[in-house]
Amino acid sequence: MTANYFILMLALMSCLYLAWGFRVLPRERWQILAAMPVHKEESGTWTGVNFTWYGLLTANAYAVAVAVLIVLLGAVRVPLTAAAISAAVMLLFCVPASSLVARIVEKKAHTFTVGGAVFVGVLLAPWLIEFVNLALGPVLSFSIPSMTALAAFSIAYAFGEGFGRLACVSFGCCYGKPLNGSPAWTRRIFADRCFVFFGKTRKIAYAGGLEGEKVVPIQAVTAVIYVGTGLCATALFLHSSFAAAYLLSLAVTQGWRVLSETMRADYRGTGTFSAYQVMGLISIVYGILVILLVTSEATPLPDTAGGITALWHPAPLLFLQILWLAIFVHTGKSSVTGSTLSFHVHADRI
Repeated sequence: MTANYFILMLALMSCLYLAWGFRVLPRERWQILAAMPVHKEESGTWTGVNFTWYGLLTANAYAVAVAVLIVLLGAVRVPLTAAAISAAVMLLFCVPASSLVARIVEKKAHTFTVGGAVFVGVLLAPWLIEFVNLALGPVLSFSIPSMTALAAFSIAYAFGEGFGRLACVSFGCCYGKPLNGSPAWTRRIFADRCFVFFGKTRKIAYAGGLEGEKVVPIQAVTAVIYVGTGLCATALFLHSSFAAAYLLSLAVTQGWRVLSETMRADYRGTGTFSAYQVMGLISIVYGILVILLVTSEATPLPDTAGGITALWHPAPLLFLQILWLAIFVHTGKSSVTGSTLSFHVHADRI
């Protein structure tokens, strides 16, 4: 019963959060969160550095993903130390990969790609878990069950990217094709549910020239599919169907990545079949091979209350706060937008 309540509350909070984001984030004021003066010009104004809602929403997504990971691993009695170390090792590879893969595929130095980071994570996850077990398990007296951990990581990713799509709505990236040039069935479905972005500093405006245009809300569709998949896979996980949870979360998210690319208008590299679509297909095949090759280990019946208790402890909460701040600074400090600031005194309030 605790598992059902947990999934229900997670679903409710997810719906409220996504509904808020879909409604307000396309508006112009929801791109720049803050501007900080860094250099004073001779004219008396200041050159500023911008911090974006993209960074805040991305940090939220990472924090939620790791929190879900801690709860799921805690539910099957994986020690908190093991969960934290495995999460930190995975992030150590995936966070840099989000910009490195974008440089390789899109030839852009100032952008991020979740798809590239996920591809690296999918390939490395089985080996990193084995490495952590062999290198640190004997020293710290733990052993992470491989298939169970892979399922937890895959579910956490589904939630993380689902919520992370709100960051794309805020920045106006990963945008859909114009509605007026889409097939008739697409126009019928999204006629009253499309996105219209405003703001010259948004990517859809300066890179796609689509400011004020009705576009397919592909970020919203992706968010709903990924979070919904995460909820379904969580239910499977909490009922001990670990391989099924892993395959469901991986196959749906990567399968949708392949399909959704056909509805996006942003630059995804050269070729009609993008590198990210290839990565998605390889990830699915790789995941099936992992299920066939990885030996399922004996795992305790999941205890949802125990997982929540593992999260509600000063150490993981502090870890999540540090992670949130690091991701916010890394992704939120804008390198493609700038600002000019001036300050004055309200004379009537002296």
